[in-house]
Amino acid sequence: TCHFCEGPVVGGWYKVLDRFIPGTTKVDALKKMILDQGAFAPCFLGCFLPLVGALNGLSAKDNWAKLQRDYPDALITNYYLWPAVQLANFYLVPLHYRLAVVQCVAVIWNSYLSWKAHRL
Repeated sequence: TCHFCEGPVVGGWYKVLDRFIPGTTKVDALKKMILDQGAFAPCFLGCFLPLVGALNGLSAKDNWAKLQRDYPDALITNYYLWPAVQLANFYLVPLHYRLAVVQCVAVIWNSYLSWKAHRL
């Protein structure tokens, strides 16, 4: 699917976050996690799911229906996994290693998203 674009998008997002919130304290990590999960995650999922649907040949109508059905569950599932991962990532991991940490966890997450995106 379109996982090839995920790395550059997420890596760029981390650079933006570090410009907005340059520190590495616990409070800075919490702020970054809140921005990441409150702004980036919902938008990323909202783009990812219909893109995969389009690449799989769904009509606009079917793609919209699938997004309405799958998006809430995917976002809720996201919130079970990513806030804790990102909090640790933003607090403990230097910027140049964050993408690698996320990609390790993303193996599981992307398997879930692929299942969700390809489910009829």
